[in-house]
Amino acid sequence: MSASASPLISAPAPQAGYDTKQETVALQGLPAIQIRSLLDKQQFHDPLEAALRLGISSAAWPLFGLLWPSGRRLAERLGQRPVAAGERILEIGCGLALSSLVGHRRGADMTASDCHPLAAAFLRENLRLNALLPMKYCHGQWGGPALSADTDSAPGPDRLLHGRYDLIIGSDILYERDEAGTLAAFIDAYAAPACEVWVVDPNRGNRAHFHRHMAAQGFGMHEGFLDSLCTPLEAAYKGRMLTYVR
Repeated sequence: MSASASPLISAPAPQAGYDTKQETVALQGLPAIQIRSLLDKQQFHDPLEAALRLGISSAAWPLFGLLWPSGRRLAERLGQRPVAAGERILEIGCGLALSSLVGHRRGADMTASDCHPLAAAFLRENLRLNALLPMKYCHGQWGGPALSADTDSAPGPDRLLHGRYDLIIGSDILYERDEAGTLAAFIDAYAAPACEVWVVDPNRGNRAHFHRHMAAQGFGMHEGFLDSLCTPLEAAYKGRMLTYVR
């Protein structure tokens, strides 16, 4: 069961240009966590067009800054995984990085990644709200324009995604048909030779293409259902846990 207390709504910070809220988020079997998010889907502030240069439209701009049901399921699943010494875990398309925060709090070697110019700032704020030490964040993008040197989201080359990871996780990332296999190629670029990949998908209908492209990268696949009924604290959910291993 996932639940959250009534959010505390705050006005935008000086010159921020958007409203936020703070929630206490409860995840099954895990301690509650504080999350600062955008107030709603109506928020937008891109005065320097940093997001636009990365291919992020005004309609898509606020999506990174909201808590999504699939992200909660991924965080709960990661929270149940034993922490392994030396294991490197990467969250792609992290948004508010709920799973990365859960893993980092448990002592896992986490790296969060996203392409949104504000993802890093929200991660820093949520680390502060939960009294957590800094964690690694990198700019990571698939299927978008090449990153230029003046992009706000990656002020230095050390902020660009690099290295290989033992576990790569993502939630609700199959939002495009992706017939070219761009996402699978992106995952392969950062996957260790022996790697596990978790994707929580709310039955968007693009799984078949992704399965095929992941198989071409050498990954076997297992599907599990994550369906849950509506409760007084949570809406019904239908989705799948996609696990790929090579």
